[in-house]
Amino acid sequence: MLPRPPAPAHPLAPGFTHSLLSPHGRLLDLRRPRVMGILNATPDSFFAGSRVASEADLLARAGALLAGGAAVLDVGAYSTRPGAADVSVAEETARLLPAVRALRREFPDAFLSVDTFRASVAEAAVAAGADLVNDVGGGTLDPDMFATVGRLRVPYVLMHLRGTPATMSQLTNYEDDLVLTLLRYFRDGLAALRQAGAVDVVLDPGFGFAKTAAQSHALLRRLPELGVLGRPLLAGLSRKKMVYGPLGLAPETALNGTTALHMLALQGGAKLLRAHDAAEAMQVIQLFLNIFPEAAA
Repeated sequence: MLPRPPAPAHPLAPGFTHSLLSPHGRLLDLRRPRVMGILNATPDSFFAGSRVASEADLLARAGALLAGGAAVLDVGAYSTRPGAADVSVAEETARLLPAVRALRREFPDAFLSVDTFRASVAEAAVAAGADLVNDVGGGTLDPDMFATVGRLRVPYVLMHLRGTPATMSQLTNYEDDLVLTLLRYFRDGLAALRQAGAVDVVLDPGFGFAKTAAQSHALLRRLPELGVLGRPLLAGLSRKKMVYGPLGLAPETALNGTTALHMLALQGGAKLLRAHDAAEAMQVIQLFLNIFPEAAA
């Protein structure tokens, strides 16, 4: 096993700020941490409270997330929970595009993210008004993704994943140190994205994706080490098994545990909290900034 990399500068120090510019001209200022609110146009996402079954449900939940302080709305139409059924490109597109259009119509100033690993779906969503592509596959599930986001000049979330959502739970054995593995993965992904013309890239370590709860906890503890890459970090912890599993709970009762881990993620340098509960996540950010005002510099 290779030694750990040297500790980077503290993630709250100057130089760890970034902003994302949408191809539609919207700016997401990440000089301070923000909340990304979750919307699922799916019938089977792991937390039922995030699912929206109609346009009215979608707009009501989006309005509540924005009122709670969410700076980004992240809408997806393909469940990536372990064991979820595959969804065709046509079905994902049919679910996602009407949601994007409705959100853009109702909330014209909102910074809108689409959760998809398919380049064709991402391109159609950006044409419909999406500002950010959130790719759980990190470009590994569609070879056209990097070229597409580079050509569109759309901000992009590069997430770490091994295998596919259907196989990832069997791919949790890492020969090398987990953080070193992620650093190599992100280094190579960033190089490929730069070559493709992509500019604004956020890194997501992929908590729970091809990682056990124990591995996800260790990764959260070592999150500051990813700051050496100089890119904003997204933490997707909300109501996941790494929260409710050790507590013997279920996603529906995992809000308190999520809040605790959100504070740790912020201390580790996270600039985006992807959350089901925007108001509660914003409370964590507000307290964090009271304790660490330098994190808003």
